[in-house]
Amino acid sequence: MELSRRGALALPAAMVAGGGAARAQQAASPTVRIGVLSDMSGPYRDISGPNCVVMARQAAQDFGASARGLNVEILQADHQNKPDVGVNVARQWFDRDGVDAILEVNNSAIAMAINGLAREKNKAHLNSGAASADLTGPACSPNMVHWTTDTWACAQSTAGALARAGAKRWFFITADYAFGHSVQREATRVVQANGGQVVGSAVYPFPQTTDFSSFIVSAASARPDAVGFCNAGADMINCVKQAGEFGLAGRGIRPAAMIGFIVDVHTLGLPTAQGLVLTESFYWDLNDRTRALHGRLRGKMANNHAPNSVQAQAYGAAFHYLRAVAEIGAARAKASGLDTIEAMKRLPTDDDAHGPGSVRADGRKLHPTHLFQVKEPAESRGPWDYLKVLATTPAEQAFRPLAEGNCPFVKA
Repeated sequence: MELSRRGALALPAAMVAGGGAARAQQAASPTVRIGVLSDMSGPYRDISGPNCVVMARQAAQDFGASARGLNVEILQADHQNKPDVGVNVARQWFDRDGVDAILEVNNSAIAMAINGLAREKNKAHLNSGAASADLTGPACSPNMVHWTTDTWACAQSTAGALARAGAKRWFFITADYAFGHSVQREATRVVQANGGQVVGSAVYPFPQTTDFSSFIVSAASARPDAVGFCNAGADMINCVKQAGEFGLAGRGIRPAAMIGFIVDVHTLGLPTAQGLVLTESFYWDLNDRTRALHGRLRGKMANNHAPNSVQAQAYGAAFHYLRAVAEIGAARAKASGLDTIEAMKRLPTDDDAHGPGSVRADGRKLHPTHLFQVKEPAESRGPWDYLKVLATTPAEQAFRPLAEGNCPFVKA
């Protein structure tokens, strides 16, 4: 198994000399199983899905799991954006298939259900996809870490920047489930804190809606400064396209992707997406470490996509989970997800997607967030060169303060 430079430097001398000790340890070590539960076929497939599986496997490779004597197996399943399907898969994984940690879960309603199940079964929930800030608030769990750049962080960055730039009147188009409502709630808070107001909103059925024209017309009639799309994936893409078709920008109304990703820009194309602002915690061309990670992923990602922040978060969560497993031992990690999560909180984080960081008592992973603007076509130097940094929020300011989350087990 190929090792990163950091992984190679961490090898014990006996392994470097001959590898016999590592092979003996691996033979004696129980297999640690990570299940990637994601949208593999629906509207969020491209922003999460199969490429999160690729990232989990890359994390195991970069960590040097095999060389460290760890047996790691990556499983995958499609939750179909249905809570009952997701919970049934998770229960089977825990009860029958020996899965020790569930990774990704890019649907907030499903993630909240998995929180309860993982706690009941004393397993680990490594959430790198669901964006609701409630996962470290009222719905928090001591068996979960939350790697996702959540709705609080995205609203603070994106809505805050636009509101400070003069967008005071807002209209929201919102997906009708936990994630969408969380996005709108957090964006409203930021807009009002910056002296703005919400002049209207429209809630649409998810995932049945593809035609947003009536919502765009309602938004335009309210004469806002900005229309915030409180959705993601295919829905956000359709909203941006249809906003362009109805000429919102020409009326001085700024479309705002409250949750957006580089793959969305790729789908839209630079001529359509140029000028759009969005917040991500990762960009492949951010620094030397992100570029090196991107290089190791060439030829592995589905459709030759560059990774976005959801997929990078899956990488970071899996990488740090394996660090915790190595710290406490595979047998203990399999016996207690809580012990593994506590080790993840105790150990400092450091991976090639996010750099150094930490995991807070409520499970919130702390890392910087970046406000990006989509480049004009003439600014792009090549494939996937789509974004430029407008601002960076440091880790200690990027996420909701611990005291404001009302996480029950932290309060206790």
